[in-house]
Amino acid sequence: IDLKSLKKLSKTMREVRPLIMEYTLTATKRRINVLGEGRLVNLACAEGHPAEVMDLSFANQALSCEYIMNHHTRLAKKVYKVPDEIDQQVARLKLRAMGARIDRLSARQKQYLSSWEEGT
Repeated sequence: IDLKSLKKLSKTMREVRPLIMEYTLTATKRRINVLGEGRLVNLACAEGHPAEVMDLSFANQALSCEYIMNHHTRLAKKVYKVPDEIDQQVARLKLRAMGARIDRLSARQKQYLSSWEEGT
C-alpha cells in the first residue's frame, strides 16, 4: 500500500482506533481505512502469534514442502490438505518437546473418531 500517495490524496487522516487509520480522500470525500499500517493484519493488529503456534505452523509448512518435492510427479495441480501423517508427526514432535506423553488409540477409539454414528 502506497501510504505516502494515499496521504497526498487525502484531505484528512485520523486514527479511528488503535492500528486503524482513516483517510478521507480530497476529490471524492470517500473514506479508506488502513489496518496495521498496511502490513499483514494478523501480525500487525493481533500482535503476532505466540512461538508455540508458529513453530507448529512452520513445521507443517516445511514438511509439506518436502512432501510436494518428493511426490510432485504424482500430484495434480490443485490444492491439497496437509497429509494426516505430517500433521500427526508434527503433533507427536511438539508433545515430545513439551515433555508430554500420548497414548495410542485402540481400534475402538479410531472407529469412534472416524464415525458420525456415535457421540454426536
